Amino acid sequence: MSTQQPTMISFAKDLPNICSLAGLLSALLGIYHSILGNFQYAMIGILWAVLFDWADGIIARKMTGRSNHHKAFGPQLDSLIDIISFGIFPAVFLLSYGNFNTWFLPGAFLILATSAIRLSYFNVFGMVDGKTYKGLALDNNVIILAFFFLFEGYFNHTLFSVILNILLMVMLVFNLAPVETPKFTGKWFYVLIAYTVVMTILFLFLS
Repeated sequence: MSTQQPTMISFAKDLPNICSLAGLLSALLGIYHSILGNFQYAMIGILWAVLFDWADGIIARKMTGRSNHHKAFGPQLDSLIDIISFGIFPAVFLLSYGNFNTWFLPGAFLILATSAIRLSYFNVFGMVDGKTYKGLALDNNVIILAFFFLFEGYFNHTLFSVILNILLMVMLVFNLAPVETPKFTGKWFYVLIAYTVVMTILFLFLS
């Protein structure tokens, strides 16, 4: 006897998925401001995307009574949003900061390719254990990028765009490297909240 499938819209009412979609909105705002050249605002958007990305999993683990359908749907939605937040965003950010010069297209493609490979690998093999990833998680890329971007004013635009490209390429190596990296959980979430708030204030001041 077959069971009735839930409607698609029913998943949009699930609190962890709402949190995931809030992260998607934040990433969209980051991409939007990247294209407009409002790079400080773009950084604010993507940092909040990371915060919502961490929060949806925490909320899902604390909730009880969720159906198996909802438990299976959430990670799929999260993975699709991750490719936008941590793949498309940094690629667009690099292209925009480089004034959409064709020299930055290879770097942007490598960012997208690495993100797709890493997320596909994770979807198949998962974590090494509950506290360890294989390779550097993609969300760490934009956390590091945001901190690095605080020093943008100390360089001329052309030089910084080259340095930015190199930094992103180095992080891609660590994303795919066969090394074990820790998953930041527990109290690290509160550290991320503080980091996001402080960085938001700093980027608003610099904008």
